[in-house]
Formats: sequence, C-alpha cells, structure tokens
Amino acid sequence: MQELIYGCMGLGGSWTDEPHGPGHVDEAAAAVQAALDAGITLFDHADIYRNGKSEAVFGEVLASTPRLRGRIRLQTKCGIRLNERGLQTHYDLSRDAILERVNGSLERLRTDYVDILLLHRPDPLADPAEVASAVGQLMSEGKVRQLGVSNMSAAQIEVLQDRLEAPVVANQLEMSLLKRAWLESQVLVNHAEHLDYSFPHGTLEYCTRNNITLQAYGSLARGLYTGAGPESPTSSEAATAELVTELAAEHGTSGESILLGWLMKHPAGIAPVIGTVNPGRIRACGDAARVAKALTRADWYRLWVTARGSNIP
Repeated sequence: MQELIYGCMGLGGSWTDEPHGPGHVDEAAAAVQAALDAGITLFDHADIYRNGKSEAVFGEVLASTPRLRGRIRLQTKCGIRLNERGLQTHYDLSRDAILERVNGSLERLRTDYVDILLLHRPDPLADPAEVASAVGQLMSEGKVRQLGVSNMSAAQIEVLQDRLEAPVVANQLEMSLLKRAWLESQVLVNHAEHLDYSFPHGTLEYCTRNNITLQAYGSLARGLYTGAGPESPTSSEAATAELVTELAAEHGTSGESILLGWLMKHPAGIAPVIGTVNPGRIRACGDAARVAKALTRADWYRLWVTARGSNIP
C-alpha cells in the first residue's frame, strides 16, 4: 500500500533509563496530531525505541484519546536486544523472545493488538519454524493481525515465508534520495560500479512480485536536502538541495514532499516512513502523493543524477 507512515523512534525522550515525563507525552500528542493532519494513519514503533519509552508515551496518548485507536493502525518491531549480557546489541527471534517482546509492546502501547508486527533484523540463529510458531500463536490470540520484516533480502523472506501460514506484507528498508543502493542495484548490473553498493539485488523485484510493501525509513535523508545539512556540504549535496528547493517552488509545495514524492513515484509502491518530531515538518510531508503524480520523468531522473553526483550508465 502506497502511503506515508509516521515513525515514532524520536518520541519518548532519551535513550537512557531516565523515565519520560509529561512534556514527552505532550510532544508525542503534537506529533500524532500533525501526522493525522498530513493524512497519516499508520504509526511505526519498535520495542527498543528510546528503551521502550516511545511506545510508552504513545500508549499514554492513546489512553487519553479513547477514539484514536479506531482511527489509526499500529505496527511495532521485535528482534533486537540492547545492552544485555555484556553485549551492546544482539538479535533474538527465538519463539519465547518474540512472545515476550510483543506482549511487552502491547502493554506499553495500551492496546490489545498491533496491526502489523515486523521482525526487526535477520537473526542468524533464528529457526524459521520457531518464528512461525510464535507468530501463529500471536495471530490466533488476536494480538497481531499481519506480519512484516525489516532489513531482509528476498532470499531471507522466502525462507521465512515457506514456514509461515500468513503472508509477509511489508519489508522496511533504508531508502531515500541519499541512500540509493536499492535503486542503483536496478541499473548497475554488469557494471563495476555495482561493487560500491551492498543492496541485495532482486529484493525490490521480489517484494513487488509478492505484494510486499516496501517501507522506506530514513526517507527524508535526515534533512540533508531540506535545510538540516552540514555547514560544508559536498558539491552533489549542495546541488541536490538547490534542485529540491527549485522543484518545491515550481510545484508549490515543500522540499519534504518533493523528496517523498520522488520515492513514491517509483512503481514498486514505496511507503515512506517519516521520523521527525517537528509538527511543522510532519505537516510539510502531506503533499507527497500529489507530488509523486506531478513530477515528470525528467525531474525524477534529475534528482537521482544530481544526488549521485555522476551520470547513470
């Protein structure tokens, strides 16, 4: 489904154990309202975001606005564990871990179910049959309605799908005008330059063929082309920011909507995830679907070539 998604990783305060406060809840409420104003109804979480505080503040917003849950969809992720057993990061998609982490997310979010559960990272020790067992139980209990993945290749999804009864409906990947490996892989076949990009070739096509929505995190390139770039940008970064501003003026819209519209114009049906907590910037994204239709093929290619800093083959 081609739509905008609001990414909630920035909500909840710091990445420490310091508890969140009323100000963080107010910030979350303002972000949610801005997202709704921009036409966004899918909200993206993960159990680890802000050490669980992103889900917790969102849960408080839901609790204070009883009708809100019926107007939105929620997705969360599990599979990454932070700062445990002497490890900064490790992955855990064992059956017990999936059940434990999803139940924790539901408690923090103050909801009985999530619309989509994403498996956050591939876990080399994961047994697909175990994953399928946990997901099947969560679905039978009504706690999870659909399953997706994140940061997975076509081959990894296919192996998992062989064991699952329900289809994988989404794959969340870093995709933007800055992070273009997903796009470069489509045209650099049989070119030495393909070695500069690590994206698993064929993943885009596999997802398209199997109706798996590509959710693009980092879609705004962290503000690089819309005013939050470095004091001394590279020549391609500066030229791209200038072109984004030019096209925004031409189309009577924001730079943010140009960047998102560029992603959404791709026929794979990319759904950008917006991560900013700034209400004004969230609302500035609301014109992306119109821009996707309005951008010409030439302008789409101009943005790509300018961002890469060289012509395509």
